[in-house]
Amino acid sequence: MAPTSSKDGVPRTQNPARELGASLSKMPILKSLGVGDPKVPRAGTLPLRSSRNPFEETPTLEEEDGELGTLPNGTSCRRRATLEKLAGLAPFRLGWTSGRRAGSPGDRQVRSFLGRVLAPGIRRSSADFGLLNRLQGFRTHGDEEPAGEAARRLAFLRLGRGPKPRRASLAERLVPAGEAAPEPPPKVPEPPKIKEPLSVLEILGLIQRRELARADEHILELEAEAPAEAEAGAGRRARDVALLYEALQRELWALVRESLAAPGPGTGAVAQLGLVLLQEEEADARRGPGAARKLRAHWAEAVARAARERLEEAAAPGARGTLSGQLEALRARLLEDVAAVRGRLAPAYPAGLRAGAVYLRGYHEALAEWLGAAARRRLPLADRYALLHWHNQVYPREILGLVDVVALENGELGPLLSAGTLRGLEDECVTDVKAQTRAALLRVLQEDEEQWGSMDYRPSNLAQDVCELLEEHTERAPHISQEFVERMAYCCLGGLAEFLQSFQQRVERFHENPGVRELPSDTYISRTISMVNCGPPLRSLAERLARVGPPESEPAREASAIALDRVTRLCHRVLAELLFQELQPHFNKLMRRKWLSSSEALDGIVGTLGAQALALRRMQDEPYQVLVAELHRRALVEYVRPLLRGRLRCRSARTRSRMAGRLREDAAQLQRLFRRLESQAYWLDQVVPHLAEILQLEDTPSIQVEVGVLVRDYPDIRRKHVAALLDIRGLRNTAARQEILAVARDLELSEGGALSPSRDRAFFADIPVPRTSFCLGLPLFLGRLPVSRLARPNLACLPLRPRPPSPVRARADR
Repeated sequence: MAPTSSKDGVPRTQNPARELGASLSKMPILKSLGVGDPKVPRAGTLPLRSSRNPFEETPTLEEEDGELGTLPNGTSCRRRATLEKLAGLAPFRLGWTSGRRAGSPGDRQVRSFLGRVLAPGIRRSSADFGLLNRLQGFRTHGDEEPAGEAARRLAFLRLGRGPKPRRASLAERLVPAGEAAPEPPPKVPEPPKIKEPLSVLEILGLIQRRELARADEHILELEAEAPAEAEAGAGRRARDVALLYEALQRELWALVRESLAAPGPGTGAVAQLGLVLLQEEEADARRGPGAARKLRAHWAEAVARAARERLEEAAAPGARGTLSGQLEALRARLLEDVAAVRGRLAPAYPAGLRAGAVYLRGYHEALAEWLGAAARRRLPLADRYALLHWHNQVYPREILGLVDVVALENGELGPLLSAGTLRGLEDECVTDVKAQTRAALLRVLQEDEEQWGSMDYRPSNLAQDVCELLEEHTERAPHISQEFVERMAYCCLGGLAEFLQSFQQRVERFHENPGVRELPSDTYISRTISMVNCGPPLRSLAERLARVGPPESEPAREASAIALDRVTRLCHRVLAELLFQELQPHFNKLMRRKWLSSSEALDGIVGTLGAQALALRRMQDEPYQVLVAELHRRALVEYVRPLLRGRLRCRSARTRSRMAGRLREDAAQLQRLFRRLESQAYWLDQVVPHLAEILQLEDTPSIQVEVGVLVRDYPDIRRKHVAALLDIRGLRNTAARQEILAVARDLELSEGGALSPSRDRAFFADIPVPRTSFCLGLPLFLGRLPVSRLARPNLACLPLRPRPPSPVRARADR
């Protein structure tokens, strides 16, 4: 027959039954039922539609039963199937009815065609549904009729039949009118209906709708059916199972990724993921080691991948700039995700999966990979500090501190960076710090030295700059590790020691330069004071570095202290010399006849020292105390020096009393001056009063006691000093002199093995005295001898050994 066209212009075949037969012969279901060529009638098959009018009388049921026979499932083929009826049955298409699936517990309609043909429990194949879709396409394109025509035909049929009469119920027919109806028999429970297996497409639909646990159950059933089939279809069933598992895993791992981002797909989907993992773990126990799918291990890998993607997205190099910014972004992302795992995800998983530990391990491994890649790059010093600090402090305290790490197995996480990588980063930090600090310190020293010889005075910030350069690194080290603190302290202390030695050399060169003396006195003193002021902060820094550093830091600390001591002593000596050059004219007026009756000389000394104290007060406390104590000691040494040299000798008790009183007044005035200057050298207060007592006392025992006290308080005094004092007193009695000097000799012998006093406690050691002389007593008759006879050595007062004339004494006499 030639093809014709429908009203809408779509070509259709005049004999659709032939095409139906050809299609049915290809269906695996009908092949299994033994249906062959539709042209050859066979027992148990459905005859094709004849050309008879469908409104004619149909054969009786007995005739149909005899002619058609029964289907394999025992169902009688009581009705003929036409193409229009077969292709238009809604329950036949995909096994669905309107509003519910065919075969469901609530389905009260007649089962579909495939449901009547197939035995209960036989799974439909995906190829059958493709064929049925094509059959439905025949209906759609070829046998549609307008809706209005069908409605008019149904209305015409209803008119011919009239209204449908109401049939009496069974109870009305059995019970006469007027009698009570008997109790209805108890309902017999229906046998449980056999659950119809789902097709591959239906299981795929469950996966796409994320009914994952139910989909996995059906996949496991399908997998269990595959090995039981020995025919060729078993290979196809295995491929279906593999494809379904691929689709299932794609949805599972997509769910893992989506669940980390807020708000996520919800805890119900995560709970289904956990159920799938448990079901698959039970199935792996049945499959055996060789066939296990290990979905739980794949889940842990998916968590690690999702964590890696989240961290890489947060720490994108272009968006965050420096490594410090990237690490801060990592910290924020970790805090966010760890909070999501603890609050939403971990409680949704079954407890046996230990989801919190799996997520933490995944993030830990992803973070270790990211940090390892960052550590392998060539980083600046600031980024190395940031990386070490984040690894050793931020991550353990702020990230791992939020989770129950004790619940994890010992060593399960492992280190983020290996010990070798950490040691390499620390070594690079120490090397860079050593090079940078030495260059920076030399640059700062050079800049400060250029200002020393200039006329424009600017306050020096050398010590502050040095401390800031070194403390920048020593303050970062405790944020990394204790071992790194020791290494960094040792490195900085070595650089500081080298700097201070260079600083000492430049200070010495500055003061030895003759051109420096051309500077104004105030400018020169200010430069010297600024050099001294560098000592205390740098000394404190060196001691602090040595205290936190390793034991081998002690030599560097001692070298730093020695360099600072030399600078301080040199500057103090320079300042003292400048001051006493100005005071020397006043000291030259002491111990003369005018001094006994006038305080002019001492007033000049006190006035000059008081004026210079204002400039010296700019010095820091520690070196200032040392300088004032040295000025106090040296002032008293210069005061006592002319006394012991014998400028003024007492020839009477009245002179001794006046001289002792003057000494006491001057000592009190000097004591008040140095108290005002905050001198702590209290041991110098009694030296002049002791000398005054020795000059004023008359009896020998009292003088012996006072000499003993003087020798005890000032152990550097010698017999020559006591002898000079006795000469000034005018004591010529040899026996008395020997008794008094014996006290000093005995104390010297008793303290001969003792250590000499330190330089800052020395007093009489800085006062040289003339050598002692003795006088021979001459009889009266020698007074009549000529002068030439008296000039003989055995008749005159001679020194113990000849000595050259003293230039100092000559200047004093003048």
